[in-house]
Amino acid sequence: MPTVKKKTTRTTTKKKTTTPKPKKVVETPVVKKTPKKRKEYLSAVGRRKRSVARVRFYPGGDQGIVINDKKVEKFFSQPALQRIVREPLVVANAESAGGFTIKVAGGGVRGQAESIRLGISRVLVKQDESQKAVLRSHKLLTVDARVKERKKYGLKKARRAPQWQKR
Repeated sequence: MPTVKKKTTRTTTKKKTTTPKPKKVVETPVVKKTPKKRKEYLSAVGRRKRSVARVRFYPGGDQGIVINDKKVEKFFSQPALQRIVREPLVVANAESAGGFTIKVAGGGVRGQAESIRLGISRVLVKQDESQKAVLRSHKLLTVDARVKERKKYGLKKARRAPQWQKR
């Protein structure tokens, strides 16, 4: 016996729309945040070759010179580089002036030391304008703008050409 398929018709049923129940609103108490105590500081930027030093001076700070979260003796192991960094403080007689926080990036260790020296010198001038003549006479405020020259195409270095051959 052959099976007979029943035709089914689709009927659409409308859903009953119900209004959503209001959610309970819980009021949270508003807590006023006290503003953070902002530390007052003087800032300056020193640059040398590829190095950039951002110097912050905190008057009354007792931490000395901190470079990238390390003491200056730890960051610069060579005494000559430590002398370069401290030179503006020695010249200006401000060795116990306060705390310096320095962020330095790029370049080599000598370029970093000299950029820090320029940044510290600029901060000392911002702190006390009378130090400008003393620091200027020791050439600590002079920007040394010499930077490595870029290599040109067709040359081996910036200016070094390939050796010429006759044959």
